[in-house]
Amino acid sequence: MIENKNQSKTDLEQLGEFGLIQHLTKDFSITQPSTLKGIGDDAAVLDFAADKVVVSTDLLIEGVHFDLAYAPLKHLGYKAIVVNLSDICAMNAIPTQVTVSIAVSNRFPLEALEELYEGIALACNYYKVDLIGGDTTSSQKGLIISVTAVGQAKAEELVYRDQAQDNDLVVLTGDIGGAYMGLQVLEREKQVYLVNPNNQPDLSTYDYIIERQLKPEARTDIKQLLAELEVQPTSMIDVSDGLSSEIMHLCTQSKVGCNLFEDKLPLDPQFINTCEEFNIDATTIAINGGEDYELLFTIKMEDYDKIKGNPNLTVIGHMTPASEGIHLITRDNTKIPIKAKGWNALQ
Repeated sequence: MIENKNQSKTDLEQLGEFGLIQHLTKDFSITQPSTLKGIGDDAAVLDFAADKVVVSTDLLIEGVHFDLAYAPLKHLGYKAIVVNLSDICAMNAIPTQVTVSIAVSNRFPLEALEELYEGIALACNYYKVDLIGGDTTSSQKGLIISVTAVGQAKAEELVYRDQAQDNDLVVLTGDIGGAYMGLQVLEREKQVYLVNPNNQPDLSTYDYIIERQLKPEARTDIKQLLAELEVQPTSMIDVSDGLSSEIMHLCTQSKVGCNLFEDKLPLDPQFINTCEEFNIDATTIAINGGEDYELLFTIKMEDYDKIKGNPNLTVIGHMTPASEGIHLITRDNTKIPIKAKGWNALQ
């Protein structure tokens, strides 16, 4: 990332904590009817009437979850919101509010945080969620972002991880693996840049998979799509840690097994080409990569005709009795046990 050394920089101490919060959030407006009171008091006040409330929270830590060498702060702010909204979508709920807390070291001037919050605002506006609070504090080193997302749904609409049954179909939105390979491209170009800072990479042939990594999207469209199709999932999870890890969560909590089919996995051509360039097996990356933020869910077999042919949805397998285990059926019909090799935040 090339910095303009001539930019003016405002020290955060000039504003103080409350001045900083006020400055960064002054352009955020309230759009949700359930938001009675947002930023500006000791706590936010929400009113969801008869709906159930869904809450999820995530931490993003510099050096663990992101690298500012190639992650622009604006993209990072956007992604910080999206990864939390994805968890709300995975409950078949509608995201409505977020809180954002940050810890920053003194190497970040005000202008850097303005860029971060510009991305946060873009995501809030795009997904129609209200920023209703948060906190700022200092960090000894680096940047830490904590986002809490709130959503709503009627009780009968909510979907958990533990209701899948034998013979249910396994369905996936979008395509998988792209975010992981986008990260590999960015890491490679970072190493090239460190050796030769005058070398500017041409990333145009990787635009899709890099966007999957730097600016993912939450599948807020799927709840409405399924409602229009009159399909109620039996279980659901978002693909943040890798398909293998997520299917194991569904199987373990629903007490079933499953067969996934290699030839049914939805893979983007740019993803496949990049795997070939890196000499990496595309299927291995597709089931073990993370950060795709697609939705993985199960439906009753009799609902197949309702989703058949929908370009947003791919049936990739089916649930089995727990005694049969969790397997990937390869293109040559070999049955391979699935082990979770996805992202583990504690590794």
